[in-house]
Amino acid sequence: MANRSAEEIPANDKQGRARPHPDAFHVSGPRHLSCPNWRHLISSAWKDGNYKRTVMACFIQSVYLLELDRQENRSEENALAPNWWLPFKFKLVQTLIDERDGSIFGALLEWDTSAAVADFILLRPSGVPKAVLALRGTLLKSPTICRDIEDDLRFLALESLKGSVRYTIALETLKSVAQKYGSRNVCVAGHSVGAGFALQVGKALAKEGIYVDAHLFNPPSLSLAMSLRNIGEKAGDAWKKCRSMFSSNENKAIGAAEERNPVLGLNNWVSYFYGNKNSSTGMQKWVPHLYVNNSDYICCYYTDPNKDATKEDLGPENGHVAAKLFVMSKGKQKFLEAHGLEQWWSNDLVLQLSLHNSKLISRQLRNLYHLPAAQNPQRKPQ
Repeated sequence: MANRSAEEIPANDKQGRARPHPDAFHVSGPRHLSCPNWRHLISSAWKDGNYKRTVMACFIQSVYLLELDRQENRSEENALAPNWWLPFKFKLVQTLIDERDGSIFGALLEWDTSAAVADFILLRPSGVPKAVLALRGTLLKSPTICRDIEDDLRFLALESLKGSVRYTIALETLKSVAQKYGSRNVCVAGHSVGAGFALQVGKALAKEGIYVDAHLFNPPSLSLAMSLRNIGEKAGDAWKKCRSMFSSNENKAIGAAEERNPVLGLNNWVSYFYGNKNSSTGMQKWVPHLYVNNSDYICCYYTDPNKDATKEDLGPENGHVAAKLFVMSKGKQKFLEAHGLEQWWSNDLVLQLSLHNSKLISRQLRNLYHLPAAQNPQRKPQ
């Protein structure tokens, strides 16, 4: 997370030379990436998942820096944010602004044809999205902390961000650009609570049959609602005792099923509360990419496996849902390091694709497959 201010950084070194800002791209950005060039016309680096993950993380970092540039009144000449998208031949076309405090919480970046042609890249390389919506997480700075923490608390209490002004703005922006370019040419990416927004707006479009590429870094998994459900699962025995007080034939039928699964009754109530219904089959899957760190207590619950699942990428037709869950574990780490965005473009990053379905992912995505896809055909890419 980019959260250092100008006051915290010495202006000059011992020799009197101007110190580079620690959040400058050439200082803290990735070292192993090459800028797009004519070779990408033959074999695009964007087809490499590691490359794409790194670029998406850089785009999110640019959103953090857009807000810090605004707060610290940086001019176009010394702004930090542009250098986090310019090397990849993208341009800023829209900033997402929370009008309540004027803060920038997201940015829409598009492929810059003019900049690419200037470097003799006459065609957009294969795999490069036409547009990327990037959403930042929490900035603990006085101009933004109130609204940022408000969304954090909203998720903690409700496990939903739909009541936020930022959710509405992000959803409208993503839907508009997907209609403009076609969903296959659009990505949404976010970090921390920004990943929570990206997950929920991407899911909202998926319910309409619009499937955009999604990259979610350290997405929040802790919530009061989830904790209550976990407590509820442990209360299965108590539920059975309460059920035994009733003797109707209906309860007897339910009891037979609950005997096989003691938390079924309570889970049915929870499913009703969260809008889950009987599943249908034969629908296309929306498969977001989740990047989590086992030492980050905000997102680590995504790695909680479903003991009944044997594969990570299972389809809705057999009762499970799909997501690509990439897990990084370097042993025990401090929270700020484990939750930081910069880890996702580090040179020594080693990720493991989860082999087990996540109960948390399953719960959040399963109801995508209970609703019919939109009947209206998507607009073809231009």
